[in-house]
Amino acid sequence: MADMTTYSFKSSQVSHYMALPQDGKVQVMYVWIDGSGETMRAKTKTMDFVPKSFEDCPEWTYDGSSTDQAEGSNSDLYLQPKAMFKDPFRLGDNKIVLCDIYKYNRKPEDKNFRYYCNQVMSKPEVASTHPWFGIEQEYTFLSPTVIHLAGPSLVTLDPKVHGRAIVEAHYRACLYAGVKIAGTNAEVMPAQWEFQVGPCEGIEMGDHLWMARFLLHRVAEDFGVVVSLDPKPMAGDWNGAGAHCNFSTQAMRDENGIVDIKEAVKKFAKRHDKHIFAYDPNQGKDNARRLTGLHETSSLGDFSSGVANRGASIRIPRHCGEDRKGYMEDRRPASNCDPYRVTEAIVRSVILDDWSDFFVHADAIGPLPEDNE
Repeated sequence: MADMTTYSFKSSQVSHYMALPQDGKVQVMYVWIDGSGETMRAKTKTMDFVPKSFEDCPEWTYDGSSTDQAEGSNSDLYLQPKAMFKDPFRLGDNKIVLCDIYKYNRKPEDKNFRYYCNQVMSKPEVASTHPWFGIEQEYTFLSPTVIHLAGPSLVTLDPKVHGRAIVEAHYRACLYAGVKIAGTNAEVMPAQWEFQVGPCEGIEMGDHLWMARFLLHRVAEDFGVVVSLDPKPMAGDWNGAGAHCNFSTQAMRDENGIVDIKEAVKKFAKRHDKHIFAYDPNQGKDNARRLTGLHETSSLGDFSSGVANRGASIRIPRHCGEDRKGYMEDRRPASNCDPYRVTEAIVRSVILDDWSDFFVHADAIGPLPEDNE
C-alpha cells in the first residue's frame, strides 16, 4: 500500500486552517466532466450566502482548452449547476454542485450527455413509467509507486483485501454528501471494490453516480492512491470491472411484472449492438477486453439472458423470477461508462422503442450500429 506518512503530515498541517471561521462566506465547488468523458475537474467559488439548491448557484465559465473541450482561441465554456450536494471535505455550509457544460454558442458540449439524457427522461411517456435505476460501480485501486495496489506481482498473490480504509472513508463521505449510495463490497481481484448507487429515478441516476465517482477520486487523493475505472486494468486470469445497471419500470415492479421484464429482454436483444456502442466511452473497444464470456461476463458479440445467470447479458435475479416481478440487471456496461448514456440507452430500447435521435458525439468511431436480427 502507498506510504501514509505524506498523507498524515498534510492532514495535520491543514487541520488548523480548515477549523478557521468563514465569516459568513460559503465555498461552492463546481464539478464537471472533462473532454475524456471519464475524468472530472473542479474549481471553487466564494458565495455570500448559503445556497438552498443548485438553482441558487450562478452560471460560471472555465478554460475548455485545458480540458480538451475547446480551442485556445475560443476557450471559455459555460458551467450550469444541475445538482447540489453537501461538501464532506470542507464541511459546514459548503457545497458541491455538479454541472452541465455548454459551448460558446450555448449548445451542449459534445460530451454533455446529461443534456440528451435529461431530454429523454423528461418525456411524459418516460416519466409516467417511473424508471428506476441502480448502478454497481466496480473500480480498482492503483498506487503511484507500483503498478497495482496489491503489488507489482499481482498474478502471484493470493486474493485478499487492500484499501478498506479508503472504501470506508468514501462510503461515509457519500452518506454525508447526500449521494444515494446503497452499499459496498470487495470484488474478486485484489484491490478491486464495488459500490452501489440507487435506486434513483430518471436523470438522478447519472447525477448521483458521477458525484460518487468524484468523491471516490477525491478521497483516494488524500490516501495517496489512484482509482482506475478501466474495465480490465490488469491482464490475465482476473475479473474485469463493470458497472452493472439494474432497471425497472412501475409495471415491472407490480404484480405479474415478469411479463414486462421478458418483453424488455426481447427489446434488448434487438438492439444489442447499439447498447454495446453506448456502454463504454470508446464504443465497445474498452468492453471488448472485458466481455469475453469468462470471469462472470457474457460475450461481447452475443446477446443472452437468464435467471440468476451471471454469464448472461441480462440477468433476472432469482427472487424476481420467483416473485414474477421486480427488476433486471444489465451486466454489459463497462466500469468507465457514462451513466447518462447507459440509462438513456435503456429507456430508448425498453420504453420509447426508438433510437432515431440518439446523439452520436463528434469523435465517435463509426456510425450507430443497426438493429440486430
